[in-house]
Amino acid sequence: MSSAENRRARAWEKGRNPRPLSEGRSRNMQAIRRTGTKPEVALRSALHADGLRFRKDLRLDLVGNVRVRPDIVFTARKVAVFVDGCFWHCCPRHGRQPTVNEWYWTPKLRRNVERDRIADAALREAGWAVVRVWEHSTVSEAVRTVKDALRRESDEGQQNGC
Repeated sequence: MSSAENRRARAWEKGRNPRPLSEGRSRNMQAIRRTGTKPEVALRSALHADGLRFRKDLRLDLVGNVRVRPDIVFTARKVAVFVDGCFWHCCPRHGRQPTVNEWYWTPKLRRNVERDRIADAALREAGWAVVRVWEHSTVSEAVRTVKDALRRESDEGQQNGC
């Protein structure tokens, strides 16, 4: 048994995590990526094709011991871009309440949204512009949103004499 399987088994025994409904569901959940999702890769590809250069999954250490890992980071213009999944970040259009193991999933999803708010506030306090796009957004909509933020940051930088 691997160390990950051992940790999972201990969490099940202590009642911290629910047991998966099936092996298939377990494999499905284990395959979910933290970074490099299809919507994120599509947005990165489109931005890169438009000549924009950025860092991906760059950890930012902010004031108050807040660590944030935006999906896409424009360091020079201080723009952080997040591509949020509808389920994981409670999309008002496509998010849904869990129907199985609600005792586990409802607080977990609530913590995700709260962590997003804390990250946004810490980034803004540090002078960053925050862009959040939903995974269901079209690539062209997402690119337009990011470019608008970059344009605003460039305009503000020129006005401030930077």
